[in-house]
Amino acid sequence: MDTDRAYLLGLVIGGGIWGNAEDVFRIRLPYKKWGSYAKDPIRGARIASDIVNMVKPLFQNIYGITVYYDGSIAGGWSIICDGDLSGLISDLDNYGIPCEGELRKSAVIDKVIPDLIDDTMKRRFIVGLADIIGSTNETQRSYSDDNQIISFEISGMEYRLAYSLCKLLHSIKCFPNQAAWNHPNFQSPQDPYFKKWKKGFKIRVLLDQYEKFGGFAFASKAESAAQNIKKQVNKETRVVLPCSERHIKTPRMSCVHCDENSELLPSQIRGGHYFHYSHVCAVLGCEYAPYEQISKLIDRAECFINPFPILVKGTQNEIDDIIAKNPLFANRQYSEYELAIATLHDQSINRPRALPFSINKEAGYPINQVLNGITYLVAAEMNALRGHRVDGEAEAIRSKWLKQHPESTVRVRVPEILTPMVLSLSNHSVMVGPVNPLVYKKLIQTNPNNRYKLCMKPISEEDLK
Repeated sequence: MDTDRAYLLGLVIGGGIWGNAEDVFRIRLPYKKWGSYAKDPIRGARIASDIVNMVKPLFQNIYGITVYYDGSIAGGWSIICDGDLSGLISDLDNYGIPCEGELRKSAVIDKVIPDLIDDTMKRRFIVGLADIIGSTNETQRSYSDDNQIISFEISGMEYRLAYSLCKLLHSIKCFPNQAAWNHPNFQSPQDPYFKKWKKGFKIRVLLDQYEKFGGFAFASKAESAAQNIKKQVNKETRVVLPCSERHIKTPRMSCVHCDENSELLPSQIRGGHYFHYSHVCAVLGCEYAPYEQISKLIDRAECFINPFPILVKGTQNEIDDIIAKNPLFANRQYSEYELAIATLHDQSINRPRALPFSINKEAGYPINQVLNGITYLVAAEMNALRGHRVDGEAEAIRSKWLKQHPESTVRVRVPEILTPMVLSLSNHSVMVGPVNPLVYKKLIQTNPNNRYKLCMKPISEEDLK
């Protein structure tokens, strides 16, 4: 192993794709719109130059492989590798990486890391990954333009690659800002029926910090990163602490998803429920996880876990179908009301922690989710939806609707016990789940083999009486 070989391994693992035969290999650069030659011909020329002037000589010198590029692909660019691939195959085989399909969906780098014997070699390997899967799209930021990030984007369900990369970044003191795990608790925290949650992993690092500890070999990526950093008006030095020392903000509540027991999830976390990305790290046993803080949050996990849907959106028929298929929902006696949208809107402003239709001061339907549901319903009436997402700023959507329809109401169906309520307007409905921490606490169980792994017992009608 040397620094050039470490860099190429990063490129290959980040974007390598094997064809049906072992003599067909390419590296896909998932640049899409960011690297579109039609959209930005100057950047397109830079990408071509990076491949010809840097990647090509390295492959030739180390593996005797000739490479050329194809920039006409709709999903990005490809580096085509031609010639005797036996040296590359041998290296990958020695590291336990099978030469099959898309490598980043299945690669494990646990055998690579011991050969990265110093920080320089680790950085070069990370740079190889960053040049391929490190997104510097201008939309990559944390809350505001003052926090530009690089997002390492890993497709597939191989937790070990994301886990090992995160720890490797820690080892060179480049501390990730967030690890977005490919798990339904994070990809679909409100809707337990949403099936398209398999969106891959994202390891996010503040961009100015990454530039200090890593950087890019591709000039096209370096220039893009520099342009993003210029957007940071606040020039103060940002200090990112190791995960073990970082304060965890109070997690948002997440629902128990129907795929928490999916066979696609690794056995260590399968069947568990997770309320913060660091919670997953603790269950996986990462030495950098903030165990003390996670333990304190586990002690009041009932505040962050909901066995019911939190907010489900759809047509009236879709929501009715969900109710009909769940005996706990279908066997309820629902009281029906017409509630003024303006009244609910004002209540959310004056009493943001209000619990309409509550049974005590802690159990009821959170007004913020009721209002989120109403926003969806009025957006549907205004043809302001993209799928189930509101197309525009929520407050502006509601204000426009109330200006045009100040007396408008929503139909509300409230069950006799605290199961989800339903709000409807014309042909669309939303389901809003209740908070009920005293009851939910009884459902939480700790895995006997891992005290950080929480499992939820299904809620029953008896639990609610």
